[in-house]
Amino acid sequence: MRPQIIIRNIGFVLLFNAAFLFISSIVSAVNGDSAFVPLLYSAVVTALIGFFPIIFAPPVEYIHNDEGLAIVVGGWILSSLVGALPYIMWGGPFSLTNAWFESVSGFTTTGSSILTNIEALPLGLLLWRSVTHWIGGIGIIVFMLAVTPSSGQVAMILYRNEISSLAVENFRYRTKKTFQILLIVYAGLTVIETVCLLFAGMGFFDALTHSFATIATGGFSPRNESIAYFNSPLIESIIIVFMILSGIHFALIFLGITDNIKKIWKSSIVRYYLAAIVVGVLLVSINIWGVIYESLWEALRYGAFQVVSLGTSTGFATADSGIWPGFSILVLIFFSLQCACAGSTSGGIKVDRVLVLWKSVASYFRRLKHPRAVVAIKLDRTVIDASVAEAGLIYIIIYLCVVFISSLILTFMDVDIMSAFSGSVAAMGNVGPGFGSVSSFSNYRMLPDAGKWVLSVVMLLGRLEVFGLVLFLFRRLIK
Repeated sequence: MRPQIIIRNIGFVLLFNAAFLFISSIVSAVNGDSAFVPLLYSAVVTALIGFFPIIFAPPVEYIHNDEGLAIVVGGWILSSLVGALPYIMWGGPFSLTNAWFESVSGFTTTGSSILTNIEALPLGLLLWRSVTHWIGGIGIIVFMLAVTPSSGQVAMILYRNEISSLAVENFRYRTKKTFQILLIVYAGLTVIETVCLLFAGMGFFDALTHSFATIATGGFSPRNESIAYFNSPLIESIIIVFMILSGIHFALIFLGITDNIKKIWKSSIVRYYLAAIVVGVLLVSINIWGVIYESLWEALRYGAFQVVSLGTSTGFATADSGIWPGFSILVLIFFSLQCACAGSTSGGIKVDRVLVLWKSVASYFRRLKHPRAVVAIKLDRTVIDASVAEAGLIYIIIYLCVVFISSLILTFMDVDIMSAFSGSVAAMGNVGPGFGSVSSFSNYRMLPDAGKWVLSVVMLLGRLEVFGLVLFLFRRLIK
C-alpha cells in the first residue's frame, strides 16, 4: 500500500469535517454560546491536519482495493476522533471516553448517548452533534467523493468499500451519477421533512436537527424526551413517513420519482420491508393495548412509532418501551436486528439479506423433497447467485457472533444481561436505544468506560458492515 495516497484522501475527509465544524462555530458565535471556541479550534485543527497531506501527496489515477479499504476505515476512525474534539474541549459530562462514544455514535448514526441533560448543551454543540448524523448517514466517503475531483476508478473503489455490498449490486448507475442520485435523494428528503415539520409547529432548529436525524436514521434529538417532548400525533406521523422512506433503497426512490412510482412497489424487498413493519405494528399494538394503554388508538400510536423507529434503526422515542410486555420487547429486538433496506441509511442486517435467507431456507426444503431438482433463488424474477446467498448467510452468522461476544464482554463487566444484549444489538445495528438500563428514555452513561469502548468498536463494525473493518485489521492474516 502507498501511505501517501491513503493520507491524501483521508485529508479530504477531514477537510469536509472541518467545514461543518466551522459552520457550527458560526452558529455558536451568532447565538453567543459557550461552544464557539471549542468548535472553532476543532475546525482549525482538523483543517490543518487534513490540508497538509493534500499539498505533499500528489493525486493518482489508480488505487488498489486495499488502499481504498484503508481510506474508508481510516476516514471513519479519524472523523470520529476529530468529531470528539469539541466535546472534550467544552467539557461538562464529556470525558475522553464519553466524547469518543458520543462522536462514534453520531457518525455511525447509532444515536446512543451518554447525556442525561441534552438541552443543557449550547446550540452550536447541539448542531454539530446533529451534523455528525447527517454526514455519517449517507457516508463520509460518498460526501467526499461528490465534491472532490477523484477519477472514476478511484471513486468506485472507495464507493464499493464505503456502502453495503448489496447496495452496490443494486445500483445501475456509474460513479458520479450514483453519488449525485444519493445526494439528491438524501438532501431532498431532508429539505422536505424540515418544511413539513415547520408546518406541523416545530421551530426551525428543532425541525432541521430532527430531519438530519430522521433521514440519516440516526435518532439524536436536541430534546431530553426525544419526540415525546412535542406530544403531537401530526409530528409523529410526519417522522414515521420519513423514517420509512429513509429505510428504502435510495435508487428506487429516485426511479420512483423520475420514472414510475410503481417501481418502488414492484420490489419484493420493499414489499417485504413494508409488510414486516405492518405486521410488527399490529403485533405490538395488540400486545400493549389494555396493558400499557387503555385505548386502541393510543396503542397504535405509540406501537407504530416505536416499531418503525427501531425497524429503520432511527432510534427516536415517544414512549418508554423498556416497560412494555416481554412479547413486545422481543418483537422490537427482532426489528433492531433486521432493520431496513440496503442502499438506504439504515443499519442492521438489512431486509435484503433476511429475505434471501428465507428464500434460501425454502429452497433447501424443496431440494430435500425433490433431490434431483434444480431450485434457483430468485428476487424480482432475477436469479440470485449462490455466492451472494452464501455471503449473506456468512454475514448474518458473523453479525450475530459479534452481538453475542459483545454481550458476553459486557456481562463480564457486571452489566445486566438485558442491557448487555439489547445494547449490543442496538450498537451493531446502529439503532441506538436498547432495553433495561439503556432503554429509550435512559442512556449509556452508567456503563463502565471499558464497556463504552467495546460498544464504540461494535458501532463501527456495524456501520462498515463487519467485513470492511475485519479485512482492514487482519489483512496480513487473510491471504
